[in-house]
Amino acid sequence: MSQTYEFYAARAREAAAEAKKATLDNVRERALRSEATWLGLAKQARAVAARREKIELEKAAEREASASA
Repeated sequence: MSQTYEFYAARAREAAAEAKKATLDNVRERALRSEATWLGLAKQARAVAARREKIELEKAAEREASASA
């Protein structure tokens, strides 16, 4: 299943909120680790989406060039 940047970013915000309200150090640290992981996944999802868009544009340009030839 493919997840979007928005999904991962939302989970990161939830983890950050959990860390902010945590009273126990270990719970806060766990939430902060979770936030960092979600942010990494969000960054990766954004990069994948950008690569897909670039590939699609290249393919469209190739199809157009082939049709013109």
